[in-house]
Amino acid sequence: MGETTPHRPHRVAVLALPGLLPFELGIPHRIFGRAKDSEGRPLYEIVTCAVAAGPVRTDADFAIQVEHGPEALATADTVVVPASYELGPVYEEGRLTPELAAALARVRPGTRLVAICTGGYVLAAAGYLDGRPATTHWASADHFQRLFPTVRVDADVLFVDDGDVLTSAGVAAGLDLCLHIVRRDHGAAVANDVARRTVVPPHRDGGQAQYIARPVPDAGTQSTTAARAWALAHLHEPIQLRDLAEREATSVRTFTRRFRDEVGISPGQWLTQQRIERARHLLETSDLPVDRVAQDSGFGTAQSLRVHLMTAIGVTPTAYRRTFRPGLPAG
Repeated sequence: MGETTPHRPHRVAVLALPGLLPFELGIPHRIFGRAKDSEGRPLYEIVTCAVAAGPVRTDADFAIQVEHGPEALATADTVVVPASYELGPVYEEGRLTPELAAALARVRPGTRLVAICTGGYVLAAAGYLDGRPATTHWASADHFQRLFPTVRVDADVLFVDDGDVLTSAGVAAGLDLCLHIVRRDHGAAVANDVARRTVVPPHRDGGQAQYIARPVPDAGTQSTTAARAWALAHLHEPIQLRDLAEREATSVRTFTRRFRDEVGISPGQWLTQQRIERARHLLETSDLPVDRVAQDSGFGTAQSLRVHLMTAIGVTPTAYRRTFRPGLPAG
């Protein structure tokens, strides 16, 4: 889906709807617009469009001038629908207005569809999510499920990747989803470069909880930051939960609870995520044999790495390497 010709960047059309959130409208431009190949050429071309070209209201005290109308949707490889607070019958009745339906009818079959936050209502009303998994902002999840009962709503995740249709939770989860798409299209090295330029974390797994009741430690309470930093520097070594707890001078039970409060997943899940990311980076950027990649990322054996990579992204280490470094031996 993310493949492009050598001379044409992947074209992303962002659909601006009345009542849009300016921050979310800017996410695709910021993330996709920073993605470049090894020669500094843009990997994506981003265009903003509307149901009708002209001024579009936002939820702030200003409007934006959109130069492109719905015809831009017919040229897109990926269509992104950010959130809006003025979805009207889409939000109230689960149906598209005639104008919005006509605009979406221009989308070519096979185009990748992406929704940020309540943008998922638009995809659902258009029938794109029927029988498929999806997510939205946790505060809207129950309403979303009642309005679209055939959609398999998961309110506990940051984003859902269902191949050609992807949905995210609210606001910052849109950053996670767009970075995930860049990573899926062009690999971890490109996505990490975009993240560094944007000054955001390079990877939060889609299955991470979108709502953490206590995301910031209480005053006077120790964080797990030091333990996580130590773990990242020692991923190639066996790491036990007690090792992490000792770094914070606390019991395993207390550390585990504190870690979940801060990160939203268990220490074991987090460690596996970090090791997968390290393995992907090594497979993309080095010619190390697969068994050495497994050792350096903390999986120990090539078979263990294979199992974890297949579970996480559905491909073997060799197939993953061939995707991003086709000239290297299988390893």
